Amino acid sequence: MRSGIYTYVRRVPTKLAGLDGRAPAIRLSLGTRDLSEARAKRDIHEEADNALWASMLAGGDRAQAGARYKAAVARAHALGFSYRTTAEILASESGSIIHDRLMALSRLPIGGHEASAVVGLEKHPCVRISEAFTIYTDEIAAPELTGKSDFQKSSWLKVKRRALNNFIEVVGNKPIDEITRQDATKFYNFWLARIAPKVGQATHTASSGNRDIGNLRRLFAEYHRYRGIDDAKNPFAGLSFSQKVKVSRPPFPTDWIVHRILKPGALVGLNAEARAIVLTLIETGARPSEVCNLTKDMIKLTDGVPHILIQPRSDPDDLREIKTASSIRAVPLVGVALAAMSAHPDGFPRYKNKENGLSATLNKCFRENKLFPSSRHKIYSFRHSFEDRMKEAGIDTELRMMMMGHAIDRPQYGEGGSLSWKREALEKIKLEFDGSIV
Repeated sequence: MRSGIYTYVRRVPTKLAGLDGRAPAIRLSLGTRDLSEARAKRDIHEEADNALWASMLAGGDRAQAGARYKAAVARAHALGFSYRTTAEILASESGSIIHDRLMALSRLPIGGHEASAVVGLEKHPCVRISEAFTIYTDEIAAPELTGKSDFQKSSWLKVKRRALNNFIEVVGNKPIDEITRQDATKFYNFWLARIAPKVGQATHTASSGNRDIGNLRRLFAEYHRYRGIDDAKNPFAGLSFSQKVKVSRPPFPTDWIVHRILKPGALVGLNAEARAIVLTLIETGARPSEVCNLTKDMIKLTDGVPHILIQPRSDPDDLREIKTASSIRAVPLVGVALAAMSAHPDGFPRYKNKENGLSATLNKCFRENKLFPSSRHKIYSFRHSFEDRMKEAGIDTELRMMMMGHAIDRPQYGEGGSLSWKREALEKIKLEFDGSIV
């Protein structure tokens, strides 16, 4: 440290002395007297050098180019600048920022990596969108996947990969830095022809197109942020389809549930676990995936108020994420749901982590036995029916939201009410049933 200014000092590994022009040692002013700031800048330079030296040891022009670029981005950030190539600096930056870069350059060793980073001499590495996607799924989004089960990870990846594959089919596997607004618009028009064709019927909904475009928009933004570029112009920005009328699933009419679905023999075509899951959905309003993934410790049949706990699974060998924080809840068991869960106190091993298999089994049975009132009804319609029945019974709005696992948009106080109070409310909507159906 000279004159109170901290300095980054590091010896270049002997075996890399011929490859790194800064050998035998790096000495770089960190431009600060603040210890914590100096440590943060030191860490950035250290990480950049580690990546650069690793690529030199590994060999390969492409690996080295990528590492040099990533290191340049990190060094520019440590020196207080966003990394841009020389052409980008001249095309988009103001005179005052260019002046700042030149002043910083005058204080740096001539020809060093830091000087190269300030004036943007490292070119963007040629990374195709498929390669950027792999980096995104394997590195950038890894923390997002930590609490998911293998099934949930597979489902997450499937949706993201669909967007990538569709884009490559329409536009091609272009380098991600060469994707233009024209390319994004071409992809938008690909979906437009499916959502609102000039001739014939629509084959897809607006939400399908929005999901694909949104996933590509996020991939572009997160990949560039990962590279240290926070202000890259996103070609997919602002592209979306409006859905004026939101299509929602209709509820099962209560009479239909009582006289058709709870009729003895109506569900005889289902195996015992699938049948019990359906009966539980009717009186809990839970999502099918929430019920089929219940485990023994989430089923509280011997408590004062029998109930189920809908919550994440945190066992490292048996992870499962819950849709949202508000979805974590305790639901009292009444009526046919209590009878069904009493018959399956350990849960439903046949369908654990197999939501798709459950869905296929239930839909097939309901279609073949004409248990859907219309083609628009789905198994999820039980959830809508449950909410309608609570509403018609005059159950408090916030209690309805708690039972459904919906977010309540106000500060939360207390524990949300006792299970006894919640059971008393659900008793008002309990449906009569013949015990033989369980």
